[in-house]
Amino acid sequence: MNVCIIGVGLTSLSLAKILINKKINVHNYQKKIDEVKSSRTIGISKKNLEFIEKEIYKFSKKDIWKIKKIEIFNEKFKNKRILNFENNEGDLFYMIKNDQFFKSLNKKLSKSKFFKKIIIKNEKFYENLIKEKKYDLIINCDSGNFISKKYFFRKIDKDYNNLAYTTILKHEKLDNNSAIQTFTKFGPIAFLPISECETSVVCSLDTEIKKYSEKQVYDLININNPKFKIKKFLKLHYFNLNSSILRNYYYKNILAFGDLLHKVHPLAGQGFNMTIRDLKTISKIIKNKIDLGLQLDSTIFEEFEQETKHLNFTFSSGIDFIYEFFNFDKKNKDKKLNKILNYFGKNKKLNNTIIKLANNGLNI
Repeated sequence: MNVCIIGVGLTSLSLAKILINKKINVHNYQKKIDEVKSSRTIGISKKNLEFIEKEIYKFSKKDIWKIKKIEIFNEKFKNKRILNFENNEGDLFYMIKNDQFFKSLNKKLSKSKFFKKIIIKNEKFYENLIKEKKYDLIINCDSGNFISKKYFFRKIDKDYNNLAYTTILKHEKLDNNSAIQTFTKFGPIAFLPISECETSVVCSLDTEIKKYSEKQVYDLININNPKFKIKKFLKLHYFNLNSSILRNYYYKNILAFGDLLHKVHPLAGQGFNMTIRDLKTISKIIKNKIDLGLQLDSTIFEEFEQETKHLNFTFSSGIDFIYEFFNFDKKNKDKKLNKILNYFGKNKKLNNTIIKLANNGLNI
């Protein structure tokens, strides 16, 4: 069986690894990229890390950093903590550097006889791919190409008028296992530890009224710095923030996947975790087909949509609600909303439910 995966990134490579494990031939078509941004990091839930290490890539201990606590602060309360999440059963989630994961996985795939990487040289490739019909299944992970625009344009889109600025702090060594997010009048700023002396920072800033220079972003980080004695900032990168939910997951033998299915605001750190849960589902469906001796065809995509679409829609809508809640609170001078949050934050059962949702998604 021959499968074509379109796109470059962790989603495409992770999907390719799952398929070649099942001895399926994979051709990965991708546009040439200059570099993978070194300031990007990803948070992976405990359950999802277990799946990744079983089916995709086994990390060394130095490649992952354990997060044991999440603390939420609000500028309105003079940076008083309003929510606190801890898990008595162990770590909450794990931080991984995007570029290290990408390079390691790319290297591992290149050694497999079932995997072949091909660079897309021109836009005619997409039309020819469909006409030639040389692949049993096509999985598209690129939201900006011809296939996406022709077959996967029906979606619910939302522009947050935000820019996410990412960097990594180099700082003095300290006990660094607490993720901290502060909601400011400009937007949320997250401090995500990746070692004893490095912390990833994501500033999701409202740009509808005000634009920010690099200096202003660094100043905001310094003003809201919870505890770090900063030695150096790495290069600042930024990207637009929007959300989208795709209405149709597949067309004939072509499946949309990854951010093309569901793109969410990063404030809850669930974007890639949603994709990993999709990877689990499609891996399970393919395995069941193989075990039963059934043909691997587009019915896989139909089953995948039936199992995941309603869950992804509900989960994406929940994340958007969280954004809108804090966005409303940011504009509202009344402190009652945060008092309500503070009250619920002391409810252990609710805290445990939220932790389970972040770990397992809606399959709890």
